[in-house]
Amino acid sequence: MSGFNLLHLVSQGQPVKLKACGLPSGTCRSKKTWPKSFPEEELRKRLSPMQYQVTQQKGTESAFTGKYTDNKEEGTYHCVVCGAPLFTSDKKFDSGSGWPSFFDLINKDSVTLTDDFSYGMHRVEATCSQCGAHLGHLFDDGPRPTKKRYCINSSSLNFKAKNGVSEEVEASGGAGQSPPSSKNEEL
Repeated sequence: MSGFNLLHLVSQGQPVKLKACGLPSGTCRSKKTWPKSFPEEELRKRLSPMQYQVTQQKGTESAFTGKYTDNKEEGTYHCVVCGAPLFTSDKKFDSGSGWPSFFDLINKDSVTLTDDFSYGMHRVEATCSQCGAHLGHLFDDGPRPTKKRYCINSSSLNFKAKNGVSEEVEASGGAGQSPPSSKNEEL
């Protein structure tokens, strides 16, 4: 189905005014408008190739491959780009989707939502409200009380355990933790 036919079907034949960014909703935002910004060169050095692809190029990691998909520890999930707190483990649930899923945010302003019409469908994109990093998408099929499912790429997150052991210490095998298995490591 062509993009025009899909738009015609979605709009039920009614005229749709297109905004400058090309999206019917007009939800277009430049990375220059985010409170925190980082030079591309710095991000390419600091992030893994997968983290860069997901957060800066709106990529998606393969289902069931992310390091936080099955994480059961208590703690806080932060943006991998700027470190902003986004989600807490008490709001994480197993959706069976293959990506970490959360039914609520750490606070209502931690994530920015915009319409995403890529791949011939309408979804709601979730981005970090501080730096604009792509996190994943929001769906309306989550559990109560919100009935929301923030389907988030592990590659866009860093996790800090409630016991204070940061991901970097765990990754080096310190603090009595075993190093992560190669199955869950990023590219």
